[in-house]
Amino acid sequence: MTRTPPASASASASASGQPQPLSDTRRRSGGRALVDALRIHGAERIFCVPGESFLDVLDALHDQPAIDLVVCKHEGAAANMAEADGKLTGRPGICFVTRGPGATHASIGVHIAAQDSTPMILFVGQIARGHKGREAFQEVDYAAMFGGMAKWAAEIDDAERIPEMVARAFRVATSGRPGPVVLALPEDVLDGECACADTAPYRPVSAAPSAADASALGEILRGAQRPLVIAGGANWSDAAAAAFSRFVQAWNLPVACAFRRQDVFDNRDAHYAGHLSLGMNARLAERVRQADVILAFGTRLGDIATDGYTLLDVPRPRQRLIHLHADSAELGRVYQPVLAIQSGIEAGAEMLATLPAPASAPWAEWTAGAHADHLAFAALPAPHAELSGVDLGAAVAHLDRVLPDDAILSNGAGNYTVWLHRFYAYRRPRTELAPTCGAMGYGLPAAIAAKLRAPERTVVCFAGDGCFLMYPQELATAAQAGANLIVVVVNNGMYGTIRMHQEKRYPGRVSGTGIATPDFVQMAQACGAWAERIERTEDFAAAFERARAAGRPALLELITDARQITPAMRLAD
Repeated sequence: MTRTPPASASASASASGQPQPLSDTRRRSGGRALVDALRIHGAERIFCVPGESFLDVLDALHDQPAIDLVVCKHEGAAANMAEADGKLTGRPGICFVTRGPGATHASIGVHIAAQDSTPMILFVGQIARGHKGREAFQEVDYAAMFGGMAKWAAEIDDAERIPEMVARAFRVATSGRPGPVVLALPEDVLDGECACADTAPYRPVSAAPSAADASALGEILRGAQRPLVIAGGANWSDAAAAAFSRFVQAWNLPVACAFRRQDVFDNRDAHYAGHLSLGMNARLAERVRQADVILAFGTRLGDIATDGYTLLDVPRPRQRLIHLHADSAELGRVYQPVLAIQSGIEAGAEMLATLPAPASAPWAEWTAGAHADHLAFAALPAPHAELSGVDLGAAVAHLDRVLPDDAILSNGAGNYTVWLHRFYAYRRPRTELAPTCGAMGYGLPAAIAAKLRAPERTVVCFAGDGCFLMYPQELATAAQAGANLIVVVVNNGMYGTIRMHQEKRYPGRVSGTGIATPDFVQMAQACGAWAERIERTEDFAAAFERARAAGRPALLELITDARQITPAMRLAD
């Protein structure tokens, strides 16, 4: 079931679940002190694969029914679920894994959280302190391993410091530019007794723009002829999205969304210009080049959004760049803006919503043209008569018509995602779960996290055959947890993205890119899911409705033509 943070976090929970005062210094195990700290900071769900290195935490959770423990089949999937949970809530997703192999498996979730700016805390069981430095069983230096990937990576070497360091972990993960934290937990710290006082609940810290920032931004925008807003980044709440939309409407500005951040602005809005993504609209790319003022709000300006750093000149763009971002280190990292503003999403959106708009602006035709270009790009092309199997564009367009506005869609990596991002219109924030770092296998774990967080909403995972095979066993996790999501597996019998690049560079020399797929229907059924194989486009709509009504996790295997490598390109091209 879905849980919300406790109404008051001014007290911790004892072994019996009864509140205890913050000043409590009763003796307890390190594992119990850790679980008490998690409750204080509002954690109500943990994703894990159990390990003997944190048995004392598992024992403490036995007495803490307010925390839902989701036991996964693979540490990589558990970390992906925690990352997706952080995306959905804006609070740190929590993951526990064991030492050595468990931590290395889970590192993918830390990398996703780092590049996607997602609050997440990975707790790793560790060898006993007295065994360190001897290459003991599964010994790893986690501060060294994760130091360049996480916002903070440390080891708790004293049980009495557990409340202090857990509070810091929550604060670091959520403040400024959100991201992952890794804490290693020596087993003798967890099973030893301590007398430590609990902390108060964490409070995230974020920067806010000044009145001078707002004045300068407004002045630059009013002088524009061809402005363009690029929106993206993490932690977009409904309130922030609504405030941002008021700004866009008042100023009549075209909005392009950054890679896999399409859900920050309603794609059906007349101001939507498209997404700066893999396979982006060539006309949108040209508008970025032609713009005289670019307002980048919340987003990094990475290589995908800038088409390999070619749409804007490095280091000084031709366009006048205004950049609002939560992290001061990101401002001017690649592109030197004429105005840099350090601001979180909430404060930045509120500032933009209060900017006095001009009575009339010279870019009305420019904005309308940008949206018209997007509509033309998102229109479903006529099917190719020579191609067999399911027309993926038609399947996505059907979902665009029938899914509710609050449906959550997830995906991993692969060429199949180009259809999803092009033909589906995202309408609300936190409805797109997709890794900007391009990690395969993300879609199914993320969808499980989403369905557990919002069981009343429709959750659909898109996955290529290779992408799905990264964590197919997590269908059993979905069935065990009652997460009745729908998985759409796009089966073209190959690693499509790699095959596309292979054909470009080494035409006709296929090597290492074919996939001998199992029977996905039987695999899904063995995991407790309902499943069906679809080979014709006209059969998809009815099959999808059967999946929605299945009352358990469902999988639809779509057989698609390997020749159709993108919506606009075939392998022969």
